[in-house]
Parts: sequence; structure tokens; C-alpha cells
Amino acid sequence: MRIHNLYTDDKGESHFRDIEVEWIEERRGSKLSKKLPATGVIFRETQAEHNVDWHPAPRRQYIVNLDAGVKITASDGESRFIAAGDVILVEDTTGKGHLSDHVENKIRHSLFIPIE
Repeated sequence: MRIHNLYTDDKGESHFRDIEVEWIEERRGSKLSKKLPATGVIFRETQAEHNVDWHPAPRRQYIVNLDAGVKITASDGESRFIAAGDVILVEDTTGKGHLSDHVENKIRHSLFIPIE
């Protein structure tokens, strides 16, 4: 399982990389990762035409898009479409941050799972 990761380098530029989930257990037809820390869950509804100019993430958190995707652009110029069902770990809490653009023209429901 692959997770998108958006992070900031020591020069303040944001970049994408992929994180591969490590499976540590298999049972009853399922694979499980280790238990990861989280401090809560925030439910979010974003309007269909919602775009956000350059901004850093407010905290380190996982974001899970439930029913629509979003295009995110890192400050290094790379863009990724984070689809419904995708998970992204945002860690670009400093520096220029990223752009968020609606692309599907649908209201988007997502989960924020803070890890700090």
C-alpha cells in the first residue's frame, strides 16, 4: 500500500515522495501495519469550487479523501492528484507550502488524522 507524503526540505521547498506501508501481521485474509500514533480525527467538507493558494499544512496529519479528489502542487512544481480513497501524509508545516485545487467539481469529504 502506497501513501503520498508531502514534506519540506531544509531550504523551505515542499516535495512529494511515496511511503510504502510495511505489513507486520497477516490474519484472516488481511494484512496489518503496526499501530501508528494519532491524536484524533477531524471530519471535513470542502466546497466543490474550493481552491487554496500557497499555504503550509497546519499540522502533521494524514488526510484521507473519501469521495472526491484534489490536485496538490508542491513548491518544487510537482503536482499530484490525490484521489478518493488515497491517503496523504502532509508534513510541509513550514516553508512555502503547497497549492490545493479542486478538479472534479464535487463536494469533497475527507478525514484529517493529526499525528502530533
